[in-house]
Amino acid sequence: MYSHNMVGSNDIEASRKFYDATFQALGGNPAIQDDKGRLIYMHNGGLFLVTKPIDGEPATAGNGCTIGFAVTGPEQADAWHKAGVENGGTAIEDPPGVREGAMKMYLAYLRDPSGNKLCALHRM
Repeated sequence: MYSHNMVGSNDIEASRKFYDATFQALGGNPAIQDDKGRLIYMHNGGLFLVTKPIDGEPATAGNGCTIGFAVTGPEQADAWHKAGVENGGTAIEDPPGVREGAMKMYLAYLRDPSGNKLCALHRM
């Protein structure tokens, strides 16, 4: 059912630096940029895009929205988190680690340079 995800950005170059680093930590490639200036990331059959809003208004982060990225294990989650913090992201919530509830998971949370909430998740 998943096709793609797109987030807005007010600074495409800051977003490129952040997402190139975090996707490379997951084994992906740097963005390609289309003729409309959108950044396009393709990895494991999914598409993730970053764009300035087409209505000309400032990009804002969705309140209550989280975009999750599946990772292979805690090491990859930690590498993703580190790459994000070193490239303009902000660490949020608890530090990366195991969370237990209905299921045991390893989670790491960041906000991208535009404030979008992201999570690296490994089901244990």
